[in-house]
Amino acid sequence: MRNIVFRSLLSIVAGLSSFAALAAPDNAPTATVNPYMRMVPAPSAPLLTLPSLPDLSALTNNLPLAGMPIPFIGTLNATPTKPYTMRPGIPQQTKRQMMQMMMPIMSNVMRMSMPDAMSWFAHKVKVKKGIAFDDVVESMNLRANKLNFKYVGSNLMWKDFRAVLNDNDAPRIEVHSYCDIAVGRDLLKLSPEFLVFLPCRIGVMEDANKDIWVMMLDWNLDWVGGYENQMGISPELSRGAIDIRNKMEEIMMAGANGDL
Repeated sequence: MRNIVFRSLLSIVAGLSSFAALAAPDNAPTATVNPYMRMVPAPSAPLLTLPSLPDLSALTNNLPLAGMPIPFIGTLNATPTKPYTMRPGIPQQTKRQMMQMMMPIMSNVMRMSMPDAMSWFAHKVKVKKGIAFDDVVESMNLRANKLNFKYVGSNLMWKDFRAVLNDNDAPRIEVHSYCDIAVGRDLLKLSPEFLVFLPCRIGVMEDANKDIWVMMLDWNLDWVGGYENQMGISPELSRGAIDIRNKMEEIMMAGANGDL
């Protein structure tokens, strides 16, 4: 069971452990910061030669649930017999077991905090100076229409912060949702569970420095390159997911560049 878990983590452990060590040295100073100050651009750096993975046997053998059989894993990669076939649900206890096996890797090997993890899963770009918030949103909607993505709604969170929570200091934060109904349908035929990612969302927010950012969930399939078969990612599912991500990134970049 340990091998199943760690084979799926190998491709990210090698890269993230090196970067985490650079980003969070042991003697890094701590400071109290504004909660909206975490929005920082990714540093520009040359590609690094990743070291070979260390021997993790000592760590894996001491995991709290190492060696414990986890049910349902074998059913996840089962080939569906017809479109919209839902795979068996996974009990919360099983998910807890899996996460407890992964946490030592994330916290001890990669020294990754929750904000760090969220940053890795977010694809974010700072909007060009001089582009107004409303122009960012309008640019995204125009590009979505051009790409045949349907605009399906918005969540103006900052207005609720003020009206409901009486928080007048929160910056402007909005989430806008889009859907490619044709690709979405095809993905759901192959994996109904993909519904949790739909509709696709792009967040627009102003940080503490009054800079505007656009961001989305980064489901870059390059992360699992070489592990598609083990993870049950069919060529059709891969093509559909890549197509949606590329179009969403184009919408996001249109907003960041103010392409009215």
